[in-house]
Amino acid sequence: MIAQMLIRTAVFIAIVALLLFVPAGTLHWSAAWVYLAGTAILSVAFGFRLARTDPGLLQERMKPVFQPGQERWDKLLLTITLAAFAVWLVLMALDAVRFQASQVPLLLQIVGGIAVVVATVIGFVVLQENSFAAPVVRLQAERGQHVVDTGLYAHVRHPMYAGAIPYFVGVPLLLGSWHGLWGAPVLTALLAVRAVLEERTLIRKLPGYADYAARVRYRLIPMVW
Repeated sequence: MIAQMLIRTAVFIAIVALLLFVPAGTLHWSAAWVYLAGTAILSVAFGFRLARTDPGLLQERMKPVFQPGQERWDKLLLTITLAAFAVWLVLMALDAVRFQASQVPLLLQIVGGIAVVVATVIGFVVLQENSFAAPVVRLQAERGQHVVDTGLYAHVRHPMYAGAIPYFVGVPLLLGSWHGLWGAPVLTALLAVRAVLEERTLIRKLPGYADYAARVRYRLIPMVW
Protein backbone atom coordinates (compact mmCIF):
# COMPACT_ATOMS: atom_id res chain seq x y z
CA MET A 1 0.00 0.00 0.00
CA ILE A 2 2.89 2.35 0.76
CA ALA A 3 4.39 1.62 -2.64
CA GLN A 4 1.06 2.32 -4.30
CA MET A 5 0.78 5.62 -2.45
CA LEU A 6 4.27 6.67 -3.53
CA ILE A 7 3.60 5.74 -7.15
CA ARG A 8 0.29 7.64 -7.23
CA THR A 9 1.94 10.68 -5.69
CA ALA A 10 4.77 10.57 -8.22
CA VAL A 11 2.30 10.27 -11.12
CA PHE A 12 0.25 13.19 -9.82
CA ILE A 13 3.33 15.39 -9.40
CA ALA A 14 4.52 14.45 -12.89
CA ILE A 15 1.16 15.38 -14.45
CA VAL A 16 1.04 18.71 -12.61
CA ALA A 17 4.64 19.42 -13.63
CA LEU A 18 3.75 18.86 -17.29
CA LEU A 19 0.70 21.13 -17.01
CA LEU A 20 2.90 23.87 -15.55
CA PHE A 21 6.27 23.64 -17.32
CA VAL A 22 5.13 22.80 -20.85
CA PRO A 23 2.92 25.90 -21.29
CA ALA A 24 5.47 27.97 -19.35
CA GLY A 25 8.06 26.95 -21.93
CA THR A 26 10.84 26.68 -19.36
CA LEU A 27 11.97 24.76 -16.31
CA HIS A 28 13.36 27.95 -14.75
CA TRP A 29 10.33 28.71 -12.61
CA SER A 30 11.29 28.58 -8.95
CA ALA A 31 7.76 29.12 -7.62
CA ALA A 32 6.53 26.07 -9.52
CA TRP A 33 9.35 23.95 -8.12
CA VAL A 34 8.48 25.12 -4.60
CA TYR A 35 4.82 24.24 -5.21
CA LEU A 36 5.65 20.79 -6.57
CA ALA A 37 8.21 19.99 -3.86
CA GLY A 38 5.88 21.15 -1.09
CA THR A 39 2.99 19.15 -2.50
CA ALA A 40 5.12 16.02 -2.80
CA ILE A 41 6.62 16.30 0.69
CA LEU A 42 3.29 16.97 2.42
CA SER A 43 1.47 14.26 0.44
CA VAL A 44 4.06 11.62 1.27
CA ALA A 45 4.33 12.67 4.92
CA PHE A 46 0.58 12.61 5.43
CA GLY A 47 0.35 9.36 3.45
CA PHE A 48 2.80 7.62 5.80
CA ARG A 49 0.93 9.02 8.79
CA LEU A 50 -2.41 7.79 7.44
CA ALA A 51 -0.91 4.38 6.74
CA ARG A 52 -0.21 4.07 10.47
CA THR A 53 -3.38 5.64 11.85
CA ASP A 54 -6.06 4.68 9.31
CA PRO A 55 -4.87 2.29 6.58
CA GLY A 56 -8.46 1.58 5.55
CA LEU A 57 -9.00 5.21 4.60
CA LEU A 58 -5.68 5.39 2.78
CA GLN A 59 -6.68 2.34 0.77
CA GLU A 60 -10.06 3.94 0.03
CA ARG A 61 -8.46 7.16 -1.18
CA MET A 62 -6.10 5.28 -3.51
CA LYS A 63 -8.98 3.73 -5.46
CA PRO A 64 -9.76 5.01 -8.98
CA VAL A 65 -11.58 8.31 -9.46
CA PHE A 66 -14.51 6.45 -11.00
CA GLN A 67 -15.82 3.47 -9.02
CA PRO A 68 -18.74 1.02 -8.94
CA GLY A 69 -21.54 2.37 -6.76
CA GLN A 70 -20.46 5.97 -7.30
CA GLU A 71 -23.25 8.41 -8.07
CA ARG A 72 -23.45 9.16 -11.81
CA TRP A 73 -23.68 12.89 -11.24
CA ASP A 74 -20.46 12.67 -9.22
CA LYS A 75 -18.60 11.10 -12.14
CA LEU A 76 -19.71 13.96 -14.39
CA LEU A 77 -18.92 16.66 -11.83
CA LEU A 78 -15.50 15.17 -11.04
CA THR A 79 -14.69 15.12 -14.75
CA ILE A 80 -15.59 18.79 -15.06
CA THR A 81 -13.66 19.70 -11.90
CA LEU A 82 -10.51 17.83 -12.94
CA ALA A 83 -10.65 19.46 -16.38
CA ALA A 84 -11.10 22.89 -14.80
CA PHE A 85 -8.15 22.24 -12.48
CA ALA A 86 -5.94 21.28 -15.42
CA VAL A 87 -6.96 24.36 -17.43
CA TRP A 88 -6.33 26.50 -14.32
CA LEU A 89 -2.74 25.27 -14.04
CA VAL A 90 -2.08 25.87 -17.74
CA LEU A 91 -3.51 29.39 -17.62
CA MET A 92 -1.37 30.28 -14.60
CA ALA A 93 1.74 29.06 -16.39
CA LEU A 94 0.90 31.15 -19.44
CA ASP A 95 0.10 34.20 -17.33
CA ALA A 96 3.00 34.11 -14.88
CA VAL A 97 5.82 32.83 -17.09
CA ARG A 98 5.11 32.50 -20.82
CA PHE A 99 3.58 35.99 -21.23
CA GLN A 100 4.71 37.45 -17.89
CA ALA A 101 1.42 39.31 -17.62
CA SER A 102 1.41 39.25 -13.81
CA GLN A 103 3.92 40.56 -11.32
CA VAL A 104 3.05 39.27 -7.85
CA PRO A 105 5.25 40.63 -5.02
CA LEU A 106 7.45 38.11 -3.26
CA LEU A 107 5.67 38.75 0.05
CA LEU A 108 2.32 37.76 -1.46
CA GLN A 109 3.92 34.68 -3.01
CA ILE A 110 5.05 33.67 0.46
CA VAL A 111 1.54 34.32 1.80
CA GLY A 112 0.21 32.11 -1.01
CA GLY A 113 2.61 29.34 -0.04
CA ILE A 114 1.48 29.53 3.57
CA ALA A 115 -2.17 29.37 2.45
CA VAL A 116 -1.43 26.20 0.45
CA VAL A 117 0.23 24.58 3.47
CA VAL A 118 -2.66 25.58 5.76
CA ALA A 119 -5.20 24.17 3.29
CA THR A 120 -3.25 20.92 3.03
CA VAL A 121 -3.05 20.57 6.81
CA ILE A 122 -6.79 21.21 7.12
CA GLY A 123 -7.38 18.41 4.64
CA PHE A 124 -5.26 16.03 6.67
CA VAL A 125 -7.00 17.01 9.92
CA VAL A 126 -10.31 16.19 8.25
CA LEU A 127 -8.99 12.80 7.14
CA GLN A 128 -7.88 12.08 10.69
CA GLU A 129 -11.36 12.93 11.96
CA ASN A 130 -13.42 11.20 9.27
CA SER A 131 -12.38 7.70 8.24
CA PHE A 132 -15.01 7.77 5.47
CA ALA A 133 -13.68 10.87 3.65
CA ALA A 134 -13.36 9.13 0.30
CA PRO A 135 -12.66 11.11 -2.88
CA VAL A 136 -15.89 9.87 -4.49
CA VAL A 137 -19.51 10.07 -3.40
CA ARG A 138 -20.77 6.62 -2.53
CA LEU A 139 -22.06 4.98 0.63
CA GLN A 140 -19.31 2.84 2.18
CA ALA A 141 -21.58 0.23 3.73
CA GLU A 142 -18.77 -2.34 3.65
CA ARG A 143 -16.78 -0.13 6.04
CA GLY A 144 -19.71 0.62 8.33
CA GLN A 145 -19.98 4.28 7.35
CA HIS A 146 -21.73 6.49 9.88
CA VAL A 147 -22.21 10.21 10.48
CA VAL A 148 -19.13 12.07 11.78
CA ASP A 149 -20.00 15.20 13.75
CA THR A 150 -16.84 15.88 15.75
CA GLY A 151 -13.83 18.12 15.18
CA LEU A 152 -14.28 20.50 12.25
CA TYR A 153 -17.47 18.65 11.34
CA ALA A 154 -19.09 20.23 14.41
CA HIS A 155 -18.74 23.63 12.71
CA VAL A 156 -19.30 23.02 8.98
CA ARG A 157 -20.66 20.02 7.14
CA HIS A 158 -17.92 19.94 4.51
CA PRO A 159 -14.66 21.04 6.18
CA MET A 160 -12.46 19.51 3.49
CA TYR A 161 -14.18 21.57 0.81
CA ALA A 162 -13.91 24.63 3.07
CA GLY A 163 -10.19 23.97 3.44
CA ALA A 164 -9.82 23.95 -0.34
CA ILE A 165 -10.79 27.63 -0.57
CA PRO A 166 -7.45 28.98 0.77
CA TYR A 167 -5.74 26.48 -1.56
CA PHE A 168 -7.50 27.95 -4.60
CA VAL A 169 -6.35 31.42 -3.55
CA GLY A 170 -2.89 30.41 -2.38
CA VAL A 171 -1.73 28.54 -5.48
CA PRO A 172 -2.04 31.47 -7.92
CA LEU A 173 -0.37 33.81 -5.45
CA LEU A 174 2.49 31.35 -4.92
CA LEU A 175 2.91 30.80 -8.67
CA GLY A 176 2.74 34.54 -9.35
CA SER A 177 -0.46 34.70 -11.38
CA TRP A 178 -3.07 37.38 -10.74
CA HIS A 179 -5.31 35.92 -13.45
CA GLY A 180 -5.15 32.56 -11.70
CA LEU A 181 -7.24 34.05 -8.90
CA TRP A 182 -10.22 33.92 -11.26
CA GLY A 183 -10.06 30.16 -10.90
CA ALA A 184 -10.79 30.37 -7.17
CA PRO A 185 -14.51 31.25 -7.47
CA VAL A 186 -14.97 28.78 -10.34
CA LEU A 187 -13.44 25.84 -8.49
CA THR A 188 -15.16 26.84 -5.25
CA ALA A 189 -18.50 26.96 -7.07
CA LEU A 190 -17.93 23.43 -8.39
CA LEU A 191 -17.23 22.22 -4.84
CA ALA A 192 -20.36 24.02 -3.61
CA VAL A 193 -22.47 22.23 -6.21
CA ARG A 194 -20.90 18.94 -5.21
CA ALA A 195 -21.59 19.64 -1.54
CA VAL A 196 -25.29 20.19 -2.22
CA LEU A 197 -25.64 17.07 -4.38
CA GLU A 198 -23.57 15.00 -1.97
CA GLU A 199 -25.85 15.99 0.90
CA ARG A 200 -28.92 14.89 -1.04
CA THR A 201 -27.31 11.47 -1.42
CA LEU A 202 -26.29 11.26 2.24
CA ILE A 203 -29.71 12.34 3.50
CA ARG A 204 -31.26 9.64 1.36
CA LYS A 205 -28.81 6.83 2.13
CA LEU A 206 -26.94 7.53 5.39
CA PRO A 207 -28.98 7.16 8.62
CA GLY A 208 -28.69 10.18 10.89
CA TYR A 209 -27.34 12.59 8.28
CA ALA A 210 -30.56 14.58 8.04
CA ASP A 211 -30.46 15.22 11.79
CA TYR A 212 -26.79 16.19 11.55
CA ALA A 213 -27.55 18.65 8.74
CA ALA A 214 -30.27 20.20 10.88
CA ARG A 215 -27.84 20.65 13.81
CA VAL A 216 -24.88 21.99 11.82
CA ARG A 217 -26.39 24.71 9.68
CA TYR A 218 -23.46 25.73 7.50
CA ARG A 219 -21.86 23.81 4.66
CA LEU A 220 -18.56 25.62 4.07
CA ILE A 221 -18.24 28.92 5.94
CA PRO A 222 -19.77 29.53 9.41
CA MET A 223 -22.33 32.34 9.47
CA VAL A 224 -22.23 32.56 5.66
CA TRP A 225 -23.26 29.31 3.91
